[in-house]
Amino acid sequence: MTGIVPPVVTPLRGRDELDVPGLERLVEHILAGGVHALFILGTTGEAPSLSYRLRRELMDRVCRQVRGRVPVLVGITDTAFAESVALARHAADAGADAVVAAPPYYWPEGQPELREYFEHLAPELPLPLFLYNMPALTKVVIAPDTVRHAMDNPRIIGVKDSGGDMAYFDELLKLAPQRADWRVFVGPEHLTAEAVRRGGHGGVNGGANLLPRLFVDLYEAATQHDAVRVTALQAQVERLGRLYRIGQYSSSVIKGLKCALSLCGICDDFMEEPFHRFREPERQQVRQLLVELGVTS
Repeated sequence: MTGIVPPVVTPLRGRDELDVPGLERLVEHILAGGVHALFILGTTGEAPSLSYRLRRELMDRVCRQVRGRVPVLVGITDTAFAESVALARHAADAGADAVVAAPPYYWPEGQPELREYFEHLAPELPLPLFLYNMPALTKVVIAPDTVRHAMDNPRIIGVKDSGGDMAYFDELLKLAPQRADWRVFVGPEHLTAEAVRRGGHGGVNGGANLLPRLFVDLYEAATQHDAVRVTALQAQVERLGRLYRIGQYSSSVIKGLKCALSLCGICDDFMEEPFHRFREPERQQVRQLLVELGVTS
């Protein structure tokens, strides 16, 4: 697996209620952009805020709609080991291709504990596992040595890094040649082209919910070492990044994406508690940015 893997937002129309038509439009919109896989129930998908019932419904609907056109990855991060295993088993039954797990995010683990956690988790899972480094939200970095230790387990197949530290990313890339099937993906979308240039395998980019073709084109330009095209596309990515700085919220990335998708008529922008959708002054800023990006409904 290589390329662009959008972390799909979860369209909602109310508390604990999927926006089903919006979800169907969103999935088709993303797939039409030529992406290489989908990742549901990640950070951008508000997974920790969703009930287990809704998470299972989302798995069922997305896998049924995708019908094997691209791989589907499912986030199983949870504070409870048993719940992560239960989510993974449902993902397998639904037809997903792999699961993704960050460190449990309430108690900060030491690296020996984290190594044991992944050692114990992987054999319980019916699907291959990607590690997910997200220190801003889990309070723990998956240390390179812990990643190296995980590579001894053939059921663990790669890592997604959302830390934004390219020195750390380079350490992950040094480990990658130890396994031909090992994959290293980057999360922050403004770093995707640079990550691919250094040897990364692709990006898990939230902006690909809205502009999937932009990120696919950026990935392809980076793999082809087309510096002129990368520069032009990177400028568009940086412009899109203004969407994530509207409002003073820790959830502005998700708010901005959902607001933009709603203004484009793709899905509702309801957010699960404790968050809320953008109010009208912020929506107007998003509307203006969409005009500047040349995005119309």
